[in-house]
Parts: sequence; C-alpha cells; structure tokens
Amino acid sequence: MLTIQNLKSKIAQSPYQAYVYSYPHKTAYRPLTPPVHLPELWAQQDRQALFLYIHIPFCEMRCGFCNLFTTVSHNEDFMSQYIRTLQRQAQRMKAVLGDASFARFAIGGGTPTQLPIQHLETILNIAENTMGAKLQEIPISVEVSPETATEDKLKLLRSHAVDRVSIGVQSFIDSEVLATQRRQSTTQVEATLTRIKEMRFPTLNIDLIYGLPGQTVNTWLQSIQATLRFQPEEIYLYPLYVRSLTGLGRTDREWDDIRLACYREGRSLLLSEGYTQVSMRMFRRLEEGQGINFSPSSPVYCCQADGMIGLGCGARSYTNTLHYSNEYAVGAKGISEILQAYIQTADESFDYAHYGFQLSAEEQRRRYILLSLLSDEGLNCASYRQQFGSEVYADFPEFSELLALNLAIKYEDILQLTEFGIERSDTIGAWLFSEKVQELMQDYELK
Repeated sequence: MLTIQNLKSKIAQSPYQAYVYSYPHKTAYRPLTPPVHLPELWAQQDRQALFLYIHIPFCEMRCGFCNLFTTVSHNEDFMSQYIRTLQRQAQRMKAVLGDASFARFAIGGGTPTQLPIQHLETILNIAENTMGAKLQEIPISVEVSPETATEDKLKLLRSHAVDRVSIGVQSFIDSEVLATQRRQSTTQVEATLTRIKEMRFPTLNIDLIYGLPGQTVNTWLQSIQATLRFQPEEIYLYPLYVRSLTGLGRTDREWDDIRLACYREGRSLLLSEGYTQVSMRMFRRLEEGQGINFSPSSPVYCCQADGMIGLGCGARSYTNTLHYSNEYAVGAKGISEILQAYIQTADESFDYAHYGFQLSAEEQRRRYILLSLLSDEGLNCASYRQQFGSEVYADFPEFSELLALNLAIKYEDILQLTEFGIERSDTIGAWLFSEKVQELMQDYELK
C-alpha cells in the first residue's frame, strides 16, 4: 500500500537503494502453471507498433558491477548454437504474431558486437527477413563495447540502417575502470569513439557510472568533460548499485555516498552544455535537423501501452496482461544452465510462455504510472483516464502526497517530478511497487 509514512521514511534514506527502470521487476516473475499459449495471448494484442528486442548474452569480460544475464564462457561453436536457436525461436514467433509491424528494434546484451561479424549479420537478417521489421524505416539501437566495435562491424551496422550506437564507457579514468574489473584503456575508448563518430551514426549514446571505487566528484566531472569532447547526442549517468553475486558485491567494502553530489554536479554540467534531462539517468542533446530514423508513416512505439517481442535467452516480452521471459540468473553456473536449456528448447515449446508475471488491472495501472512519472513527460492524468476509465487520484489517493513532499508538481492535467523528485526516482519507483510484487521480489532466490 502507498503510504505517506512509508514514502517519508524512504526519502530520508540514500536515493540509491535499488535500480528501477521497469515494472514489474524481473525477480517478481515465476513459473506459469499452466504455460500460456502465445498465439492466443498475442491475438488479443494490438500488433501494429511493437518493439522488437534481440538479446545476445555474450561479453568479453564480466564487469564488477554487472548483474545482467550474460556470460564470458563461450566459444564460436556455442555462439553458433545460440544463433541457430534464436532463428528457430524467431520463426515460431513470426507464426504466432501473424500480421504485425515493428516501430522500433534494439539489439542488447551482453555485448552484441562480441559476435563474429557473420553472426551479427545473421541477427540483423533475422529481424528483417524472418520477423519482417522494416529496418530502413524504424529506429534501431545496438549496444557495443570499446573492444568489439571494430570498423567492419560498425560498417555492417550502418549498412543495415542502425541509427543509434550505445557504448558503456563508465569512466575515462583508467584506475577507476580497473577497479570495476574491466580491461579497457582510455586510449582504446577514445579510438573507438572516434571511429563511431567517423561513421556518422545519427545518435551516439555514452554510459557513465558515478560512485565507482576511488572516484571523486572531480574525477567524475573529468569523465563527463572527456565524454563531451565526442559530442554524443545522448548521455546516461548511472549511479553505482552493488548487487548480490556481482564482483563488487562479493567484497566487504562499505559504499560511501558521494553519488548524490556526483549526480547533482554532473546534471548541472550537462544542462549548462545544452543537454535536456529526460529521466534521472538520461540526458539528450538534439541539433537542428537531427532526428531519429523515422518514416513519417511509421507507427510510434509507446512503452506504457504497446508490446515488446523479446527474442533470445535473456529477453523479456511484454503484453498488457503478461510479461514473460526465460528464467534469470547472475551467477555463472545459473546462467550456463539456463543457456543450455534454451539451446535445447524444442520448436513447439517456443509457442508457450513458461515463466513470467500476470498483470492484474491494478498492476497495469501501476506500470503506466511508473513509466510515465519517471520520465520527463510526466503522468498525463487525461491519458490515464482514457486508458483506464478512472481517475488516478481515486485509484491511488495516497499519490497526492508526492506533492506534499515536494517530489512532484501538478500543472493542468500533468503530474511531473520536481528536481528533488527526479534525483529520487528510484525511491519513488520502488514506492509504487505493489505489495504482491514486493513480496515476490523479497522471496526470490537469486541464482
């Protein structure tokens, strides 16, 4: 239940208790009994503006802060098995969807460019030829790393109309990077960023992390200044979260809280450089005439309302009533077992969702609120009313306490986070979780 006492107590703590970016959290997923037949599920959905996501669970190294579903234990034979399985899954999923269209496509991981170039090309062909995504007409984003963003792979991505490249740099200070168990050097990073800029991708995104071991506010600002030399269209500023079973999570150190100071100084610097803040983490700069690769006739994807088709072992799929995926793990053994099970999946089994979370009417409302409120667009109460046929303050009367605590402001029919509220987005997001989701997350046993 949302309560003012609960929120006050959360706000008084560090803003960095847990990372909130979606709802419900993946640790709230459980086995579905019986499995859900996907043709019946998707037949009830609007399939004309879907998000296609393909997951590549391979990396060259495991960063100390990483809790993603990814492995460094792989060879080309295993990668080939994975790609063949992904192709089989895509063929079954295309049959499930029938006449569907995609408004957006992303390849994430892991590190997609860890794949040999022929496999990377196969992934792009699966999206276009098997799933029917019109790559020349929709936004496409691919995650890369400094070690794997080679010239030939970048050329391949550019030739398939990829218009956004996202690269995790984390820090331009070598000692800080080394402390996260990454091997990259600043020289290597700068060479890679130069190569990406020379390819003229319309959007370059650079990820940075604050709160790293040995980092100070000054070295954090140095990393942002180094980032600005490459004029990225987007910059994500991520606070360090230390999670169980990660490299940093196995240490005994206490994590200090220069993070809020880093956030505030970094935000101030980016705003002064012409960036606008889209969310707690995301900052964007748009030049005149610069835009995303959109055909005027393309449908627009909206994460609050539309579906996601996830292909690959670590991908999640979203409908308005069910979120589903494979099981999740962070430890090497758990990831290996899940990957092996995925590769051995029979074709007909891809027609069912075996693991996920059924969204009740209340959970659908909470998801809509959370995704709207944590972005710069804010919660549009009229859109909520149109979507759900009810008033947000009637459904969640405690919601007005956001105003009382100066976490949000209301103008016309929009509820928007204040500057104070934005920096506590993860706290507010967790406060919006239902009791059911919180209980499932607390009971989840991480593998």
